[in-house]
Amino acid sequence: MAMVSFKQLEALYWIAELGTFEKAAARLCTTQSAVSKRIQELESISDIEVFDRSQRGARLTEKGEELLLLAQQILGLGEQILHLKSQRAHPARKLKLGVTELTAWTWLPRLVAALQAHYPKIIIEPEVDMSRALFDRLREGSVDLIIVPETFRDHDIAAVHLASVENIWMARPGLIKKRNQALRLDELVQHPILAQGSRSGSGLHFNRWLKGQGVGISRLISSDSLNAMLGLTVAGLGVSYFPRACFQPLVDAGKLEIIPVTPALPPVPYAAMYRSDRPSAFIEESVEIAKGTCDFSRQLQS
Repeated sequence: MAMVSFKQLEALYWIAELGTFEKAAARLCTTQSAVSKRIQELESISDIEVFDRSQRGARLTEKGEELLLLAQQILGLGEQILHLKSQRAHPARKLKLGVTELTAWTWLPRLVAALQAHYPKIIIEPEVDMSRALFDRLREGSVDLIIVPETFRDHDIAAVHLASVENIWMARPGLIKKRNQALRLDELVQHPILAQGSRSGSGLHFNRWLKGQGVGISRLISSDSLNAMLGLTVAGLGVSYFPRACFQPLVDAGKLEIIPVTPALPPVPYAAMYRSDRPSAFIEESVEIAKGTCDFSRQLQS
């Protein structure tokens, strides 16, 4: 099946632009007969009479004018492709990015700046939600990339490790009487424990670990929100776990106190996750940028 070519569309454009077949041939560095042949081929393939041959000069028919508008669009796209190659310009990109509260609090501004520097035309559509919700949206295809604790798995989801975050038990100063040695875990859980629920990746991670330690929590206060957990802990309603480096300023300010406990909490692995069954160089490059900017140690990095 014959297809319309760029050369045919170029001939149409320059005839309409310059007014004659002769001038179009000179602009295209070819002969007038070659230009005429291109128009004949275009008319044959499209089954459209492009020029009104009952009139003098190169006068377009009504259908020819419609074809010219399409030709201009197609030729414009061709120029963009050539510009992309020669200038190494980045086309407009859209990234639907999902993160949890901890990433939003810490290095999300830094990640956004790095993505914008690498892809100047990028449009980032962020979602801040619980790990479970983000993972479900990734499987559905409504987000492109998520950064969450590496707790959930699926054979169609690729997970690229970013960092392991150290967590430690904390409470309002004075809530637990100081002692010379660390509390045993079974002693700690006699106090009210503030823990994130199963919709939180880190909450699920620690709940599994606590269950594996064989200890029972006598009084549990659960909330999926890290922000809510922080407020409840500062209010003195119980003991909770927080990322040590990121929350050190609250310890320094006297809002929280570190509670040494044995055994220590395991680190939380964080990963960038995307659909492995939909390969994309853009997504993989975005993951590499995330690896280079990931830093859970400080809040609101730019």
